[in-house]
Amino acid sequence: MLSTLIDLAKIPSRLKSKGVLGMNQRNHAFIGRYNDRAKYPLVDDKLKTKIIAQRHGATTPEMIGVIRNQAEVKLIHDMVKDWPGFVIKPAQGSGGKGILVIVDHDQQRYKKPSGNETSRQEVERHVSNVLSGLFSLGGKTDVAIVENLILFDDCFDGFTYEGVPDVRIIVFKGYPVMAMMRCSTAASDGKANLHQGAVGVGLDIASGKAIRAVQFEKPLTHHPDTKVDLSTLVVPDWRRLLELACSAWEMTGLGYMGTDMVLDRTKGPMVLELNARPGLSIQIANGTGLIPRLRHIENLEVPIKYPTPEQRVEYCVQQFSTETKFNYM
Repeated sequence: MLSTLIDLAKIPSRLKSKGVLGMNQRNHAFIGRYNDRAKYPLVDDKLKTKIIAQRHGATTPEMIGVIRNQAEVKLIHDMVKDWPGFVIKPAQGSGGKGILVIVDHDQQRYKKPSGNETSRQEVERHVSNVLSGLFSLGGKTDVAIVENLILFDDCFDGFTYEGVPDVRIIVFKGYPVMAMMRCSTAASDGKANLHQGAVGVGLDIASGKAIRAVQFEKPLTHHPDTKVDLSTLVVPDWRRLLELACSAWEMTGLGYMGTDMVLDRTKGPMVLELNARPGLSIQIANGTGLIPRLRHIENLEVPIKYPTPEQRVEYCVQQFSTETKFNYM
């Protein structure tokens, strides 16, 4: 018992020695210092995020419509009648909560990615719950965004289960410092959320190749449902994704953020969401801490003319490249 307590007491120093960023330090030294709270609404509200992303030339999932009040709930069926698949999400939701994905429907029964069906009434109830703020930050009343279904690139077949994989990139002062792909599983109910059981695959900043994979913070080598070898994952259009992530700094003015993007098979890289308070599990997926990379960027001499997104990507590719060898431990 005593030896166990001693081991636990050593954990903070071990994490510190590995450069692991903790929540308190993230909140005070990076989010609190580099993120102007007045700019939070730009990323906390997905409608506003979509508008500013499109204004800066970034592609986003196609909008079908917006439901703003309870009187409009039953309009959802007419709104989606000409769309084979669609997604309903809360504008101010977080952590994948409140997202309903429908891959097929006949106006009476709606099919989810799992193959399970839901009724008209259940779809209406979901929209009503979104509006009431059940899934929103702080429980505030919300609006329901209805978007076209993303068709993920065929190169990701087998790396995800019943859902769209997305790429999370941590951007600090406009520089991409760490990346991972989040792959949905049966445990995560088709959602790319690590806390719900999605697989996090750490990605080499230079190449977009897999370097490590975890589920529930434990290493694994193959996708738990499809059995695909995760070490073979390579994200195409990698430079474009990095540049798109970097441009979120110009879009929002936020110094520390998480950018979530997807690769659509026809439209290429898309901005899905931006996050002013990105989680810390990306460090587990990569097997390394954020602090050394953040401090490196923090200590850069600021030039008279700030580097372009392309220049910032090139810098990080050179500085943070790792030997792309999959870590099985």
